[in-house]
Amino acid sequence: MNDLQFKGNWNDAKGKLKQQYGEFVDDDSMYAEGSLDRLIGALQEKTGKTKEAIKEEMNKLFSS
Repeated sequence: MNDLQFKGNWNDAKGKLKQQYGEFVDDDSMYAEGSLDRLIGALQEKTGKTKEAIKEEMNKLFSS
């Protein structure tokens, strides 16, 4: 496992925690942020790209 895969796993785990915390306190924005972190983590793990590169690609995709 390389460094970017590890960071992807960490972002996925962090996202899961945010989702659970968001459900616990009924905070929709925290839940959504957790979902985004999980998505970015999964993409990092699969592609080996940095978090910043993935966010930039997502911004380009959704700003069109």
